[in-house]
Amino acid sequence: MTDCIFCKIVDGEIPAAKVYEDQNLLAFLDISQVTPGHTLLIPKKHVRNVLEMDAVSASQLFEAVPDLARKIMKATGALGMNIINNNEEVAGQTVFHAHVHLAPRYGADDDLKISFLSHEPDFEKLASLAEKIQQTEV
Repeated sequence: MTDCIFCKIVDGEIPAAKVYEDQNLLAFLDISQVTPGHTLLIPKKHVRNVLEMDAVSASQLFEAVPDLARKIMKATGALGMNIINNNEEVAGQTVFHAHVHLAPRYGADDDLKISFLSHEPDFEKLASLAEKIQQTEV
């Protein structure tokens, strides 16, 4: 894809600080560096996001995550790791080429803030939604 910044990185048109590469995948440091060592892992073949990936491509992408995360943590001395994948604009995707963020964590006061709001569970609604998901064909 000609206008995709990640495709341009794969093609060598834009420089990147690469941390891992094989025939299908490329990992490089995110230029934003939300936390030191913030890395993006992408498939070399353009695909919009994980929702559009086939099982083989998704398997290749996610199979590389654990080793890469461990390497990043060891190299940076991080205490933890957020592994984030955003799909579509409403979910925070800003570059429409599938990618996984590996964001090392150093403490509660580092620059990455993620929070979830708790809700009282409605077990009837949960059961209904679970059944709907189970019965949905894709």
